[in-house]
Amino acid sequence: YEMLRSLVGSEMCIRDSNYIFASIARKNMDRIITVQDAVSRLPELGLKRPLNWRINRGEQWAVVGATGSGKTLLTDILSGKTALKHGFVQVSGDLRLCDTVKSISFKDIYTMTDSRNTYYQQRWHSGENEDVPIVKDILGEKMQGVLFRRLYRLFGIEEMLQKKIVYLSSGELRKFLLLRIMAENPRILIIDNPFIGLDEVSRRMFSDMLEEIGKQGLLQLVLILSDPSDIPSVITHVLPVSNGDYFPVVSREKFQADKVLLDKLFIRPGMRFPVLPVPVRSASTHKITFRMEHCTVKYKNRIILKELDWSVGNGEKWALLGPNGCGKSTLLSLVYADNPQSYANILYLFDRRRGTGESIWEIKKRIGYISPEMHLFYREDIPVIRVVSSGFFDSVGVFRACTKSQEETAWKWMAVFGIDNLGERSFLSLSGGEQRLVLLARVFVKDPDLIILDEPLHGLDVVLKKHVSCVIDEFCRRPGKTLVYVTHYPEELPGCVTRYYKLEKNI
Repeated sequence: YEMLRSLVGSEMCIRDSNYIFASIARKNMDRIITVQDAVSRLPELGLKRPLNWRINRGEQWAVVGATGSGKTLLTDILSGKTALKHGFVQVSGDLRLCDTVKSISFKDIYTMTDSRNTYYQQRWHSGENEDVPIVKDILGEKMQGVLFRRLYRLFGIEEMLQKKIVYLSSGELRKFLLLRIMAENPRILIIDNPFIGLDEVSRRMFSDMLEEIGKQGLLQLVLILSDPSDIPSVITHVLPVSNGDYFPVVSREKFQADKVLLDKLFIRPGMRFPVLPVPVRSASTHKITFRMEHCTVKYKNRIILKELDWSVGNGEKWALLGPNGCGKSTLLSLVYADNPQSYANILYLFDRRRGTGESIWEIKKRIGYISPEMHLFYREDIPVIRVVSSGFFDSVGVFRACTKSQEETAWKWMAVFGIDNLGERSFLSLSGGEQRLVLLARVFVKDPDLIILDEPLHGLDVVLKKHVSCVIDEFCRRPGKTLVYVTHYPEELPGCVTRYYKLEKNI
C-alpha cells in the first residue's frame, strides 16, 4: 500500500487507491468461505474439473441435481470431509473449517446420535434398550442456549424429549438432529434433502424455520436437493450439478424458470420403461395377507398403537398414511416379524395366526421390505452386488453363498433400477439416493408375495421417482402380489394403490 502511494503523483490517485483497498477489504470481510481449484485425492470421487466456489455473508445456497450427480461430493469438499489432491478450502478470519461448517446427512443419522452400536431390530426390544439414551439426555446442556430455546419453540419437540433415540421416527430424527447441530452455532450448515421423511405439517414448520434462520441471520444454509420444487424461498443462490460437473450459479427464481437447464440436470436419455425379470415363484393362493385384531403396542406407559384393526387381503394394494410419530413403523414391525409384541396380540400372517409354530424366517422370506430405519442401520461396507443379494436371505450383508441363478437375478434387478454399473462399488461410498436404489433392488430379488415400501422414494430425483413408481406398478400386476406403501407425499403413490389406511397419533 505504501509503495502504491509513493508511485502515484496526485491526491486524486491516492483517493482512488484508498477506495480500491477499502473495497477489497469489504469484500474479504463479506467472504466466509472460499474453495479454490479443489480436486479430490481419490479419482473415483472426483468432479470433472476443479471446484471453485465462494460463499459470502448473508447468502443462502441450494446445490441441486439428479441422484448420483455429485452433489454430496461437492459439499463434502466444502466441509473438509474429502481430502484434496490440490487446491484449498479457506475460512475467513481465524475460524477453523470444522467449526465453521457442519452437515446433516440422512444416512449418517444414527452415527451422529451416538447410537452407532444399536442394531435395526433393537428398537422393538424394550428389554435391550436400557442403555440407549433419551433425546433430552443427548441434548444435555445444549438445551440451555438462547438459540436452542428459540428453535425449540419454533419447531415444537416437547413430545420427543423423553423418547429413547431408537424409538424416534425418521421425521422426528430429522427435527432432533437439526436442533442438535444448530445449537453448536456453526456459520454454515449443510442439510442433505431436508424435507424427506417429514409429514406435510412438519414440512411447513421446517420451511418456516428456514425462513426464520435467514431473517435473523442465525447461520447460512447449503441445502442438497434432488427436487427443484423443494427449494424454499429463503434460498438466494443455486449451484446446479450434473454428471460430476457444476453449472454457473443462478438465483432461485432464474433456476426454477429455466426449463432448458432443468432438462439438462434431470433428463435421463437411456432410461426406458422397466422390463422385469421373470418371476421366481408361483402366485400365492393365500386369502389373508395379514389381519390385526384389537392390536395394542406400548412401552411402559407410552401407548403407540391402541386397539388397532386392519385386514389386508391377497393382492390388495394399500397406502398407509399418517403424521410423523403416529406409529406407522411400529405397525409394520408387527407385520415384518421384528416386534416381539406381535405375540401378545391377535395377528394373522398369510392365513396363519402368529405364534403357532412358524419361524420369523418363514415369514420374512415372503416379504420384501424397505424403510428409512433399515436404510439408516444398513452400514455394511461391502460391494453393492452383495447388498442386493442379501435380499434372498433377509440378512444385513451376505453370509451365505448365492447360487449362480440368484446372482444373475440380482444383476437383472440392479439393471431394472439403473444401478448395474455400481455392482462392484462399496455400498457406503454411494450417495444416499443411490443407496436407496440398491435397497429397492434388494426388496424385489426374491419375488415376494408382500412388499412393504416405507418411504421408498427418499432422496431420489423427480425422474427416478417416476421410474421406481413404474417398477412398482409393473411388479404389482403379477397375480398374488400385495402392497403396503407408506408416504407423506400422496402424489407419489403408484397408480396401483386403491385402498387407504390412516393412522392418528395417540395423545
